[in-house]
Amino acid sequence: MTINIEYEAEKKLDIPYEDIITKVVEEAMDYEECPYEAEVSVLITDNREIQQINREFRNIDNPTDVLSFPMVEYETPSDFDFLEEEGGDWFNPETGELMLGDIVISVDKVEEQAEKYGHSQTRELAFLTAHSMLHLFGYDHMEDEERILMEKKQEEILVRGGYER
Repeated sequence: MTINIEYEAEKKLDIPYEDIITKVVEEAMDYEECPYEAEVSVLITDNREIQQINREFRNIDNPTDVLSFPMVEYETPSDFDFLEEEGGDWFNPETGELMLGDIVISVDKVEEQAEKYGHSQTRELAFLTAHSMLHLFGYDHMEDEERILMEKKQEEILVRGGYER
C-alpha cells in the first residue's frame, strides 16, 4: 500500500494527520475488501487552492471540504472483478498496485467543520478521508438511496477505526 501525502497549506493542523489518513485509508480498503495493494495520493491544502481546483475540474467557483479524483470507473461500486480482465491500465506498472486516485482536503474546512459539527479535527479529517475513499471506490451520493448507503459505510469505517463522535 502506498499513500502519498503532500501538505501544501501554510496553516498546520495540530493533529497527527498522516497517521489519521493512513489508518482511514487502510480501514476503507479492508472494509470494501479490496483484493489488491493500492496507491492513493492525498493533498492537504487551503480554501484558496481547493477553490481553484474545484473551479478547474467541476466548474464550481467555491471552496469545498474534499475533492475526489478516482482513477477507476466502476460499473458497480467496489466491484473489482473487471480490473484484470480489462488490462493493466488501472495498475502502476512499477509497483503493480491498483491506482485508486487522488484526494484533496482543505485544512480550513477541517477546522471550520469540526467546530460547526462539534467534534474534533481528528474526527473531521477521518470523516473526509473515509468519504473520499468511498468515492474512489465508485460510490456517489447524488440520489437518496446512494447517499444513505454512502453515509452508512462512512460511519462504519469511522467506527471500525475508532473515530466515533
